[in-house]
Amino acid sequence: MSTTEPDALLGPADIRELAAALGVRPTKQRGQNFVIDANTVRRIVRTAEVRPDDVVVEVGPGLGSLTLALLEAADRVVAVEIDDVLAGALPATVAARLPERADRFALVHSDAMLVTELPGPAPTALVANLPYNVAVPVLLTMLERFPTIERTLVMVQAEVADRLAARPGNKVYGVPSVKANWYADVKRAGSIGRTVFWPAPNVDSGLVSLVRRTEPIRTTASRAEVFAVVDAAFAQRRKTLRAALAGWAGSAPAAEAALNAAGISPQARGEALTVEEFAAIAENKPEPSA
Repeated sequence: MSTTEPDALLGPADIRELAAALGVRPTKQRGQNFVIDANTVRRIVRTAEVRPDDVVVEVGPGLGSLTLALLEAADRVVAVEIDDVLAGALPATVAARLPERADRFALVHSDAMLVTELPGPAPTALVANLPYNVAVPVLLTMLERFPTIERTLVMVQAEVADRLAARPGNKVYGVPSVKANWYADVKRAGSIGRTVFWPAPNVDSGLVSLVRRTEPIRTTASRAEVFAVVDAAFAQRRKTLRAALAGWAGSAPAAEAALNAAGISPQARGEALTVEEFAAIAENKPEPSA
């Protein structure tokens, strides 16, 4: 791999200059906060353990801060950008700052929630500064649609990072924790201060690492069936599972029967269960009575 000039990455002045030239103002509606610190994007790439043979997909590349750092380290980068102006400008930024890597970059101008295929070789990693208002659905959708993604590192709001990485019994353990764990081993991978963004958000950010399970969870239930139990359990998280799953099972006694069959106390609450236990409940869903 050829060495790159140290100034290939974007600094605060570059970001503001690019934004001004494009007439871009970060919008709250799209949760846009651009990273303006080159050391932070280098740290993200390092923490993500991006390898020279990786095909990295990046969601919400914005003006390209992280994109350029990923291109320096990976074999290929595919960026998914919904914003018309940003999508239009990014290829030119890549060509200007990393001309020798420009042929290894591809842009998909779309909403990440609608993307079902990506150009080129299958992605092996997902690295992204996710817009905070859609972070969880985008993350789960990408993991579901692109099973070749082995490693993921996302920057999200600190509170969302805590929720994704929470373990059973933790007060913030919930739907995102269980669903992320269906796909991967999830852990917190660091914190990011507010000053590295423009505009500076009024919340702290966190890094979350997700390493895809080498063996899927062993269950005869489908992902959709397991997730239906998870959604029902946490829709009324203060209730016992016997009560919370009554609608899902058809009645409270039917829920109790399913829980007993799965070896789980009907008096337990959703926040105490592992993803494997939710799968066991799904396997024991009673047949609807005629």
